[in-house]
Amino acid sequence: MNGPEIEISFAPELRLFVAAERRQGRTAVLTDGSSTLGHAVESLGVPLTEVGRLVVDGRDVSVAHIPAAGESVEVRAVSRPQRVPGAPLRFLLDVHLGTLARRLRLLGVDAAYQSEDLGDPALATLSAGERRVMLSRDRGLLRRREIWAGAYIYSDRPDDQLRDVLERFAPALAPWTRCTACNGELGAADKDSVQEQLEQGTQRSYDVFAQCRACGRVYWRGAHHARLAAIVEEAVREFGDAAA
Repeated sequence: MNGPEIEISFAPELRLFVAAERRQGRTAVLTDGSSTLGHAVESLGVPLTEVGRLVVDGRDVSVAHIPAAGESVEVRAVSRPQRVPGAPLRFLLDVHLGTLARRLRLLGVDAAYQSEDLGDPALATLSAGERRVMLSRDRGLLRRREIWAGAYIYSDRPDDQLRDVLERFAPALAPWTRCTACNGELGAADKDSVQEQLEQGTQRSYDVFAQCRACGRVYWRGAHHARLAAIVEEAVREFGDAAA
């Protein structure tokens, strides 16, 4: 770029995306005189999914703003909770976020996920076609214009990832209502109707079952229930009211 020079600063939450020399206060940026401010921000490493307000010389502008020489730009992070208008709040997770997908489903949140890597173009198309918020740690994927909406997952730890999504989007929670395997809805199941899928020990020990209406998987309160219940209880305690 060799055009108007602007000064730009980034909110603390966004500084991990930019080069080290741009993480403290305002720094100078040469623009080309024709590209948008959104393009300039992305070229510096920040996905627009993570950008909230763009403030130029004290006034809000859109990502389509064309920077002029001498302007001072503040790039702020998205406000939380972030509202996604125009569709029911549903998510699409890339191949690296399988644990997060299962935990969201455990809480009754609609979270589509494929265990195979579909590739960025297919994921972006699916996000747009089903109007799902794309969740990813891949900045390149989040820059694709086709996606309906998106969010960068900041941590590689599932506990932190779950907390981040619940805090950012405040989805309605309905624990134990979705299949953690396929995202389908669960319904109560009569023991006699599912006994062929149960081992003898399970048949003897349990009487209450649920079954996925989509894939047929059967659920009961088995050995792992206490661990899963702890995840649910913590999420509901911290985010249940906000998600109601």
